[in-house]
Amino acid sequence: MRSTGIAQSFLESVNASIAPKEEQPSFNGASPVDAGTCECCCHCGKSAKPQPGRRLSRKSKSYTNLRTGISELSGWDLDLPRRQEVRHIAQKQYRKGEAPLERLPIEVLDDIIAHLAIDLPPSGYAPRNVDLINCLLTSKTIHVATINTLYRHITVPHSQIFSKFLAHLTEYPGLGTLVRRLDLSHFTSVGLGRSRQSNLEIQNLTSKTLLKCLDLTPWIQEVLLQENLDDDIDENVLRKLFFDLPKLRAVDLCASSSPPFVEAFSSTMRNLNVSPSTMIGVKRLSLHECFTLPISAFETLLPRLTQLTHLDVSHTRITDRALSSLPTSARLTHLNLGRCIHITGEGVVDFLVTHPAVKGLVYLNLSCDVARYRLLWEPDVDRLLPTLPSTLRSLNLNGAHIHPQHIRHLLPLTKHLEELGLAFADLSLADINKIFRPPQSVDSDQSPSAGAQQPWTPAALHYLDLTSIPSITQSTLFNTPAPANILLTPATLPLEVIELGDKAISSLRECRNTNKRLGWCVKELGRRGWYVREPINGQGDGRGGRRAWKMGAMWWGMRKCPVAWGEVGGLYGHYMFKK
Repeated sequence: MRSTGIAQSFLESVNASIAPKEEQPSFNGASPVDAGTCECCCHCGKSAKPQPGRRLSRKSKSYTNLRTGISELSGWDLDLPRRQEVRHIAQKQYRKGEAPLERLPIEVLDDIIAHLAIDLPPSGYAPRNVDLINCLLTSKTIHVATINTLYRHITVPHSQIFSKFLAHLTEYPGLGTLVRRLDLSHFTSVGLGRSRQSNLEIQNLTSKTLLKCLDLTPWIQEVLLQENLDDDIDENVLRKLFFDLPKLRAVDLCASSSPPFVEAFSSTMRNLNVSPSTMIGVKRLSLHECFTLPISAFETLLPRLTQLTHLDVSHTRITDRALSSLPTSARLTHLNLGRCIHITGEGVVDFLVTHPAVKGLVYLNLSCDVARYRLLWEPDVDRLLPTLPSTLRSLNLNGAHIHPQHIRHLLPLTKHLEELGLAFADLSLADINKIFRPPQSVDSDQSPSAGAQQPWTPAALHYLDLTSIPSITQSTLFNTPAPANILLTPATLPLEVIELGDKAISSLRECRNTNKRLGWCVKELGRRGWYVREPINGQGDGRGGRRAWKMGAMWWGMRKCPVAWGEVGGLYGHYMFKK
């Protein structure tokens, strides 16, 4: 999925950013007879006059697309007979292994070839990494560098790929030492004409073959699994992941919740209780949507994660006791506690205020489903906001009991936050505008010595979640003029994405002319909808939505913590941006 320069551009094609050409006025000197023909090669709105002796040939579709794209960019028609000057360049001959590319340091060559790798696999059985396969046939030096890139990150979209990969490792065990990531987040049988039951019968990817694969990749660092494989994640696989891979740093078990998986995970944790001194070296752990794991599993596992930096336990049964049992040696930068109903607001605030492992947080998700449970009430918000660290870049308080008096605590945070979630807050449009508007100046009759006013620092927000706030509607956004409402004006830059509820998005979708006049548009994906600012020339830092703390994701408002750097897709993309 390529970006067109506008935020939240998930499914747009490459040519979507090319605006349609306006009709050019006709020449004043043209006669009515010649009104429909022209001898020039510019886009004047007339068709070219047929030339005698010139043969019209039917062009292929690819040629037509290429010609149309270039003509739109340059303004000139390329369908003219041109004289091509053939230049013969003498090719310099090099002896084997002495070409300039082959003589580069291996680190530089690895970095160059790594740009040919594709993170997101094509759909179905389409060939993958064709460029890397071609590099394997270039020379011995390029072959060695390409092998490193080809086997460093393994992405498996379906069982046949896994079977071929495992066969290669079995025949050439040395290749297994090159593998650093095993990505099964795209694994599915949907679209391949098979059900999950038929996949089980094929026996390409089972608990035994998965364990064998892990045995053949001793230096693996990241293993990304998900719910389509939870029946194949047995106790032996879990023991291998947590205890027998010394270099493993990231594990993702997203949405794994089947009874066999829960039993295997619980059995592994019970055996772990036998040896209290055993510690686990995993730094980035995601149990996102693993809502069937028992409470005892978290109370056993978390105290042993001494090097933890990323923890995603959204929609799980984690408790205050398990959360506070995290080792003081952990250094959390990403913490996702969204939709956890077994923790309390008081316990979470105590943990965030007192625990040394959370002093450098960058991403914090404390959202909740207000239809079932409210995590943070007004006293909890009063305690939490003044203590949040300045390192924070993303804060999700969706569902918290936020009132207008909390704006004064939110203002200092918006100077370094890039994402802020305020869904279901009890705020008016005027309260939200205070985040982006400088405070009123001091009264003229007040003495200057009473205190110099602090210089205004604009908010750093790129994303703001205003879902289900009663005061934020299509009517209030459009009919409240400036300066009372500056939310949609350039004064709120760098704000570029406002997430809204279904009702507001549906109303905005119908106002196409007003959206175009204001420079905003509606984007939707899955269950979510955004009001997105159109790109403004000369604005922005050139990074788009990419940030180091997003680890490869380029869209705003992610609801799942990434544990490995790379493009987001597959089931992880669903839980991160669609749900």
